[in-house]
Amino acid sequence: MKFKILFFGVLFFCSNLILAQDLKPEQQKFIKSFIENVKNSKKEAIAAMVVYPLKREYPIPAIKSKAEFVKRYTEIFDADLINEISKSDPAKDWSQMGWRGIMLNQGTIWMTEEGELFAVNYQSKFEANLSTKIITATKGKLHPSIANFETPVCILETSKFRVRIDDLGNDNYRYASWPLKKAMSEEPDLVITNGKWFQDGTGGNHHFDFKKGQYLYECYIAPLREKGASPASLTIYNNEKKILSQDAKIVSE
Repeated sequence: MKFKILFFGVLFFCSNLILAQDLKPEQQKFIKSFIENVKNSKKEAIAAMVVYPLKREYPIPAIKSKAEFVKRYTEIFDADLINEISKSDPAKDWSQMGWRGIMLNQGTIWMTEEGELFAVNYQSKFEANLSTKIITATKGKLHPSIANFETPVCILETSKFRVRIDDLGNDNYRYASWPLKKAMSEEPDLVITNGKWFQDGTGGNHHFDFKKGQYLYECYIAPLREKGASPASLTIYNNEKKILSQDAKIVSE
């Protein structure tokens, strides 16, 4: 896949477009505190630094609270990640990347300028195995006609429709939709394959285009958006004429 979740890969891409800056003394101070907390497995202290929800690679659910972070801490912070953080030097390995925040190395960890942890772009073996289990379980719950795919991408819900997007492999995306009253275990009303992914700017926003005859179905995902704006939308065109546009929310499996 070209993308994972909100900050998986996106912020690393963005970082290449910005000149990295050394951290200010006060920033180095909270980075040092974070490193010490990781070294000493102070889960509660780290949990207090996190911006929730802390997203994980789809389809693994996000971490929604301090208590949940402490419970799932070892699922994310394995020996390799702890080692990378513990050996890092605030003055050499951490960089200020403009308004996007402060990153460790090539974007493994991202923090705000105020010292809040908002992204961990790392997947442990535990999470990789968990992802595989979730995907296998998901396939068993879907209608047989759409149970085969390589990676789940997202599920959108508008006021009328539920849309599921999956990666079939080789950047071939599939669109499947149902009325909200129907479950995904039922046969979809519409299935379109050979969908394409498009990047919109450098902030992580992107969209998928699915074509069927004279119709174009566009699913837009907006991690970077104004406060209060919808995180996604579904727009349908008939010969380039917009015939439907609905805001959408992103839901879990």
